[in-house]
Amino acid sequence: MSFPLLTATAAVPAVGAILTAAVPAARRTTAKWLALVVSLATLVLAGIVFARFEPGGDRYQLVESHSWIRDFGVRYELGVDGIGVALIALTALLIPFIVLAGWHDADPLETQSKRWRPTQGFFALILMVEAMVILSFEATDVFLFYILFEAMLIPMYFLIGGFGDRAHSGSDENAAAQRSYAAVKFLLYNLVGGLIMLAAVIGLYTVAGNFSLTEIAEARANGSLEMAASTEKWLFLGFFFAFAVKAPLWPLHTWLPNAMGEATAPVAVLITAVVDKVGTFAMLRYCLGLFPEASKWATPAIVVLALISIVYGALVAVGQRDMKRLVAYASISHFGFIILGIFAMTSQGQSGATLYMVNHGISTAALMLVAGFLISRRGSRLMGDYGGVQKVAPVLAGTFLVGGLATLSLPGLAPFVSEFLVLVGTFARYPVAGIVATTGIVLAALYVLVLYQRTMTGPVKEEVRSMPDLRPRELAVVAPLIAVLLFLGVFPKPLTDVVNPAVQHTMSDVQRTDPQPEVPVQNVEAAK
Repeated sequence: MSFPLLTATAAVPAVGAILTAAVPAARRTTAKWLALVVSLATLVLAGIVFARFEPGGDRYQLVESHSWIRDFGVRYELGVDGIGVALIALTALLIPFIVLAGWHDADPLETQSKRWRPTQGFFALILMVEAMVILSFEATDVFLFYILFEAMLIPMYFLIGGFGDRAHSGSDENAAAQRSYAAVKFLLYNLVGGLIMLAAVIGLYTVAGNFSLTEIAEARANGSLEMAASTEKWLFLGFFFAFAVKAPLWPLHTWLPNAMGEATAPVAVLITAVVDKVGTFAMLRYCLGLFPEASKWATPAIVVLALISIVYGALVAVGQRDMKRLVAYASISHFGFIILGIFAMTSQGQSGATLYMVNHGISTAALMLVAGFLISRRGSRLMGDYGGVQKVAPVLAGTFLVGGLATLSLPGLAPFVSEFLVLVGTFARYPVAGIVATTGIVLAALYVLVLYQRTMTGPVKEEVRSMPDLRPRELAVVAPLIAVLLFLGVFPKPLTDVVNPAVQHTMSDVQRTDPQPEVPVQNVEAAK
């Protein structure tokens, strides 16, 4: 038997989470270093997966398949396509920086000695989320994916509710209440979506007789799977609703600003840059792969919802005073772009959407983590409490600016490539939608530049006059992320080579081809 590389990539952080949680309470630093080493080991394994994947090979590679629940046809079945490989690489890349950025976020608080903050638990939960997310990108059994889709909510609930942001304007009791509210809202929204998806999973099994994604796809291709159009539409809606909550898509988005606002900055990155990508990834793999006709039927409505997300998220971000909520609403706008690219049903749109998932994760991590470093210094999330930071902490201000410029998709930085492809792919099939979506670019420039102006420029406020610049640990977090943004901004080929063949498979699933440009035929003789 060949080495189970995909299982190992998820098992290392899972085992690491158990070992980290088992470290004695008095040895918090040991738990931190153990979590960092485990996350780096996972990154190495993810790099091996990326290197061994052959873009021109089979659709699903490094396949592992074992019987699990034989009576119900459930299998432990793993395999990766180009989209899954890219997102596994993103997840494994970000977790070490999340661990480093949150190095002191779970330390005991001197002013709140009554609150128990188990440092080991904080890092163990992060590693457990990493394991579940990676395995969800690898799963090709629908039931296995569903279990992971739901199970990752539990550690996220404790990360949001148990390890909230220390920068809170109210009392300790009010802060705890806000964290609890955000955690419960996150859990309830996603559980409702998951329960609806469970009904759809059961319905799919009733129709198909198994949970294997590859077997169901083969049965559809050879005509041996009969599914009534109405049945396919209902099943599609069950899956899509759960993924739209996770993504999140307007109007199912309201849990995200609360969760990101009350969580620590590293956990906020974990939510929007890692966990939420499971929703958009699943739209490509399951909605389009299992229900192609229903996907085409629902496309007009989904395109409209994506456009509302783009414009609404950006407009609300412009009016925010809280830095973390601003990034949250900006992410809602960006997820609108991703979903628009997926359902534009063009190769440029879907390639752009996949790249957007990766690039949004990196750019949001850069911006949010620097914002977290800034907030930890001043103790406030409100932009009005800052001013003139660039004069006392120029490196912090400079990295904050680069993260912001990446968020608004400045040419030369990675998100520009993905946003451009999404807009080109959308305009080719839906010109009006492409034009409306461009308003998101203008609004993004507005909220990012206002954010930078209110916090970094102007007179130096007395409260920030003694603010220190980025420390070596913080530079070790931010500098590599900015380097990746620059590299992928000028040379995205390593990702596009992996992603494009998988996108072509998805286009084949829905039986779509790219629209041909309408070029008027000119009479050469007449022109002469």
